[in-house]
Amino acid sequence: MSQSLTPISRHGKPLQIKSAIQYFEMYEQVVSRLPFSLIEQAIAQLLTAHERRQNVFLFGNGGSAALASHFACDLGKGTLNGNNGKRFRVLALTDNVPLLTAWANDTCYENIFAEQIQNFVEPGDIAFAISGSGNSPNVLRALEVARNAGAINIGLAGFEGGKMKRLCNPCIIIPSNNMQVVEDLHLSVTHSIFSVVKCRLESAESFQVAVGGAGSD
Repeated sequence: MSQSLTPISRHGKPLQIKSAIQYFEMYEQVVSRLPFSLIEQAIAQLLTAHERRQNVFLFGNGGSAALASHFACDLGKGTLNGNNGKRFRVLALTDNVPLLTAWANDTCYENIFAEQIQNFVEPGDIAFAISGSGNSPNVLRALEVARNAGAINIGLAGFEGGKMKRLCNPCIIIPSNNMQVVEDLHLSVTHSIFSVVKCRLESAESFQVAVGGAGSD
């Protein structure tokens, strides 16, 4: 079932934003309709990947590329607590510019993420795709490669999810047809995921320390 989107004009186009308060009123409406159960599902899958030492691949274009790099930093460094415990095996496929341009130049732009994933992906890994429209060809191709290899695909999209929706489980769709609101909430969703993941990892670590200390007498 498709989610209702933020209001559009009578001409079928997104509303023009004429004031800052109008933008944030629309933003607030979208927040109230976020698919929170799917966000929790993504959290659970990432925690499982962390426990099992599976790889997490992040990718997207434009602003979504920047978010892929940002989220990789959050998961790879931000979840550490100054100890030698398990770390996230996370890689943003947006960060190797020579490799991106080589695949784009020697084959086509649609291959820039798929070919990188092909080198590393194993069953149980996570391909985390970010796309406002959900229809970016290079994102879709990478998801197909990951799925065929037995990876778990998580999607973060907007509008109605586009073609990405059928390739991801879960596909977290921001119910808005305003790209700026979609991108704002993509960042908020990844920050919520990171915050919960970090909290749960620290809680599990504290429990293990307590149990270990209790048995040291």
